[in-house]
Amino acid sequence: MKIGAFFDIDGTIARDSLMIEHFKKLVNFEIIDQKLYYEKVYPAYQKYEKRKIDYDEYLNQLVDVYKYKLKGFSSEFNEFISNQVISQVKEKVYRYTREMIEFHKENNHLIFFISGSPDFLVKEMAESYGVTEYRASLYLKKSGMYTGEVVPMWDKNSKKAVIDEIVQRYDIDVDNSYCYGDTSGDFSMINMMGKPTAINPTKELFELIRANEKINEKTKIIIERKDVIYDFPKNGKILDI
Repeated sequence: MKIGAFFDIDGTIARDSLMIEHFKKLVNFEIIDQKLYYEKVYPAYQKYEKRKIDYDEYLNQLVDVYKYKLKGFSSEFNEFISNQVISQVKEKVYRYTREMIEFHKENNHLIFFISGSPDFLVKEMAESYGVTEYRASLYLKKSGMYTGEVVPMWDKNSKKAVIDEIVQRYDIDVDNSYCYGDTSGDFSMINMMGKPTAINPTKELFELIRANEKINEKTKIIIERKDVIYDFPKNGKILDI
């Protein structure tokens, strides 16, 4: 059996969301009208910045505009934009997960990127790191144009289904394999793998881990802030302010 390492990307490897960075590029290239951004997305962003709504609620608002504006957009031109996004994102990654990717490469582990971001962005990210395989939300296209239809990969059930498939196909030893994630959507792989790590976990993921004694015992919680990386203690608590 083989040892695998499963990585989420947004908030786990990359400090920023691939889709949000791509969205910003589409605004810069005037594919998405700035007026539409300020009317439909920016109010949700302001609420998120003030922590009046959670990240997923903000992201859902952005996704609605994103899907709508990609409909009929050229996949060839989008590849050019995607390359620019990944070049920028690769300069803004967490040191801990970057080093862990190198650790797994040095030990000949199979490396998988499992992300809810668009497939055309995750593909570029996966190729730049030379990983074994990737899975992402599929943005469907026809005759070189995006249709506006999406097969999502951002919830824990979708991620579990593809991880189950990968485990079976590559004969992965889950008890000795690794995973890295930051939100509740990653909980299924944290539950499945023997050596999970939560990177800057959301409150929801933190509470899911703490609620299960077995999962809490096996899960490493890493907090990376500024130039310091913290290994959070098993009995550590978060402040509910």
